[in-house]
Amino acid sequence: MSALELRGLFRHFGGVTAVEDVNFTVAAGTLTALIGPNGAGKTTLFNLITGVVSPQSGQVLLFGEDITGARAEAVARRGLIRTFQTARVFPGMTALDNVRAGGHLRLTHGLAAQALRLAGGDERANLCRAEALLELAGLAPFRDRPAAALPMGAQKLLEVCRALMAGPRLLLLDEPAAGLNDTETQDFAELLAAVRATGITVLLVEHNMALVMRHADAVVVLDLGRCIASGSPAEVVRHPRVVEAYLGVAA
Repeated sequence: MSALELRGLFRHFGGVTAVEDVNFTVAAGTLTALIGPNGAGKTTLFNLITGVVSPQSGQVLLFGEDITGARAEAVARRGLIRTFQTARVFPGMTALDNVRAGGHLRLTHGLAAQALRLAGGDERANLCRAEALLELAGLAPFRDRPAAALPMGAQKLLEVCRALMAGPRLLLLDEPAAGLNDTETQDFAELLAAVRATGITVLLVEHNMALVMRHADAVVVLDLGRCIASGSPAEVVRHPRVVEAYLGVAA
């Protein structure tokens, strides 16, 4: 079964068509990279998939279930979790508590149980998982520091850890390596490899082509809101329309 299937997605804003007739599938258990020049419609497409914006036509299927136009919270509860281009941490909380906050969807108890402290087992498991993710991402030294005080690269890694705490079936990462230094990029690559090893499906928007070529099973290319190519990394990088979109046509 496909983890994600997009059928004819279309969205315009005023007189600008941001996404036009986009069709592709993401196979379960794989890592697919979504690439394209700036302004190609990649983030808009993420917003359509995750319920931040509703498509004007087309369908979004998550593991065969039609989630087109569903609210973002409902989409998340079905196991589709995303990050954003700009890191969004909770500024009044430590790095550890930021990651722990991502686990609220996985906790089985409600507000009454929390108030009566009847959810100790869940909370202990949540804490252990958060600490393990910080270690995996190379963020353990920042455990008790205010999240907003972390370098921007560390904040982006922290956001990925928080997304993983939600227990995603499909994880959407929007330019997670942007702004990372070499060490942070290596930490992210190791985290990405660990995510893949668990069987979580990943759809990744990324401009770091070395990272894409090394880790992606498949690549989808957008340009001006349309899908212009798809295939393996080696196939896509040689595709004439991809070369044209990135480099232009020689005079």
